[in-house]
This record gives sequence, C-alpha cells and structure tokens, in this order.
Amino acid sequence: MARSIDYGNLMHRAMRSLIQSVLEDVGANGLPGAHHFFITFDTTHPDVAIADWLKARYPNEMTIVIQHWFENLDVTDDGFSVTLNFGNQPEPLVIPFDAVRTFVDPSVEFGLRFESHTDDEDEDDEDQDDEDDEDPPPHGAAEVVSLDKFRKQ
Repeated sequence: MARSIDYGNLMHRAMRSLIQSVLEDVGANGLPGAHHFFITFDTTHPDVAIADWLKARYPNEMTIVIQHWFENLDVTDDGFSVTLNFGNQPEPLVIPFDAVRTFVDPSVEFGLRFESHTDDEDEDDEDQDDEDDEDPPPHGAAEVVSLDKFRKQ
C-alpha cells in the first residue's frame, strides 16, 4: 500500500487549530472565569523569538503561564506572540504552534501534549533492524497530559 492516512499529523494539525481558536478568543475577549494556560514550548525552534536572557535560562524548553497579566496577545495561522511579565520586566515572546509541546488549562482539567522526534531519533529509527521486538512509537502520536501535578491540594 503506497498511500496511507497520516493520522498523527492530522491530529497535530487539529490540536494546533484548537489552541489557535482558544487563543484568538482570549485575545479578543480576555480570559473567562478561572481559565488560565500553562504552555510549554521548545526554545530551540528556529522561529521562537525570546529575549537572550530567557534563552540562556531556558535553553531547551520553557513553560509560560497566561493568567493574570499579559498584553499584546496576537494570534496568526503559524503561532502567537504575547508580552508577559518576568520579575516586573515585560518581555515579548513569539511562539510558533510547531514549537508548542504542551497546552494545559488546569481550571477545567484540559490538556494536550505533542510528541516530537528529533532528526537524530528519526535517523536511529531508520537504522534499526526490522526484527526488533519493540515497535518504535508512532511518529506524531498525541496524548492527553496528566493534570495531577496541576491540581490544587
């Protein structure tokens, strides 16, 4: 069978579209009720734009919280930009949707996690012997994030 349905990439696209819609609504109308977001993203993504001091502090991954204070939330088809406060210092951030690893709204126990594989891991998968006992995880698999660590005690 030469052609197959790439459910992993289709699911990622749908999940990113959901995040885009939510952020567009928040940008236009503000956060309703107790909603707030924990967004973890890959700081090594070439289209991420953050201050040098944040990049030095978070060289691989960073989690931001969109809750009480944020400004300039602008959402495009490719990602979003927002200004957040870091120790009374406003910092603009540009985050492409492709860089997002997790999106969690603990107020309603909702979360998304994007699985990703680096190029090195993909090359290793290609070099593996076909007779391996374990199947490699499917490329583009998506899972729901466990919200236990975000629950109030």
